[in-house]
Amino acid sequence: MEHKRAPTINDVAAKAGVSAATVSKALNGRDQVRAETRARVLRVAEELGFRPNALARGLLTGRTRTVGLLTGGVDRFSLPVLLGAEDAFGAGEMSVLLCDGRGDAIREQHYIRMLLARRVDGLIVVGTSTDPRPSITAGLPIPVVYAYAPSDDPADVSFVPDDPGGAALAVRHLITRGRRRIAHVTGPMDYLAARDRAAGMRAALEEAGLPLAGGEVLHGAWSQRWGRRAAELLLAADPKVDAVFCGSDQIAYGFVETAHEMGRDVPGDIAVVGYDNWDVFATEARPPLTTVDMNLDRLGRAAAQHLFAAIDGDTGAGVHRMPCRLAVRDS
Repeated sequence: MEHKRAPTINDVAAKAGVSAATVSKALNGRDQVRAETRARVLRVAEELGFRPNALARGLLTGRTRTVGLLTGGVDRFSLPVLLGAEDAFGAGEMSVLLCDGRGDAIREQHYIRMLLARRVDGLIVVGTSTDPRPSITAGLPIPVVYAYAPSDDPADVSFVPDDPGGAALAVRHLITRGRRRIAHVTGPMDYLAARDRAAGMRAALEEAGLPLAGGEVLHGAWSQRWGRRAAELLLAADPKVDAVFCGSDQIAYGFVETAHEMGRDVPGDIAVVGYDNWDVFATEARPPLTTVDMNLDRLGRAAAQHLFAAIDGDTGAGVHRMPCRLAVRDS
């Protein structure tokens, strides 16, 4: 049985009445082609079912349609960012090379050299926390976008979750539920995420004219153990607390456990809101936790879309704060 020959760029050129070079320019969006000529070439290519060979297209454009994803580690925060970016690249028919630097600067530099040798068109650097990381952009011949962990160079472009805004969402939700004595239990002070969430919490309380219950933010580890200990401290110091915003779902899970042990009903006596929307804790808590979701997959897609634009020459600078959402459950 004879197989039908796949159409070539010369077939498109012949039917459209133009040169093969004009077909290439039209298919790759070059400005040198008139609008009516581009429309005719695209129509003919569609009619013939022409799909340009990726390698040939790369030779014509000087691009490989390959990008790098460099992460400081694969964990529950970086993974959804990576998956969101990969989804966007897949939709754009871009190949992805994933490299895990594991927090090692020497390993990271090795991967950067490898990615440049593979002639990637651009690079997304994904962090494992929202603390700023050292910039690697200087001297690189390709655009770089930072995701989750921002670059420490304001000339770079970074995408991070809006932690102050996410905290404000949580507090406003508690206020709409009639809560007026709202406390905050969160992670270590030396984490930017903890400081940002505390700042958003305070701003939302000031906006509503409410004091911070307990008088101060309680900082500790990102752990259930700290949540349990914080519940003991807070409920002993201020028994009239009627709501707690916790800086992570782990802390919230531990807080709810001890609140129950101390005879407090959640949410009857004390409403609790967590942060991260980590299923292991948020959906398994009793009751299931209302929590802030950082939309990390959407953040990853936004970073990838910006890299597309940067590869085409539309660069930018500064930190983009991506909105969070509130996942309302029963706590």
